[in-house]
Amino acid sequence: MQRGIWTRDEGREIRSYTDIAQSWRETLQDALVTGSIVCVATVATAAIRGMTDSGSAFAPINATSHVVYGPKAGDVDVPDFKHTMLGLAINAGASVFWATLYERLFGRAGNRGDVSRSLLGGGVVAALAYLVDYHLVPKRLTPGWEERVSGRSLGMIFGAMGLSLPMRSILKGPRYPLIS
Repeated sequence: MQRGIWTRDEGREIRSYTDIAQSWRETLQDALVTGSIVCVATVATAAIRGMTDSGSAFAPINATSHVVYGPKAGDVDVPDFKHTMLGLAINAGASVFWATLYERLFGRAGNRGDVSRSLLGGGVVAALAYLVDYHLVPKRLTPGWEERVSGRSLGMIFGAMGLSLPMRSILKGPRYPLIS
């Protein structure tokens, strides 16, 4: 028994509701772009808030390297290859990870031009990232930002994440028509 809808989507036949979801290849391609946007947004916000809260724009980024170098990484206020590059690399990897989840769950809405669902999805994934990063993983695997920024600033960083997740699809515009 065949179920679902039969239509065309950019020359590709859609046979069922499961076909409406993006393919994994599309998801990963979009996640690389989205993850890059998220990385820039979160690093910029962490740097601005780090300067405000602890007098160093690099301190929160360096603190992320505590995963490898331990708690002393949070004490490094100046950019250096050892802490800053590792902190950026860890943030970039995490950004692409969360972007992949976002794109898989909400990317199709953004590709259709559904801005409200895209923004809602960004908020959901950012909230999940906060929950995982600060309540489910061991302390050694947290982003480390909490060592150098206030709780309010931490909320701003995750807010920047939530708002930046849908930016790829919002800025690019609808890729697929709405299917009714």
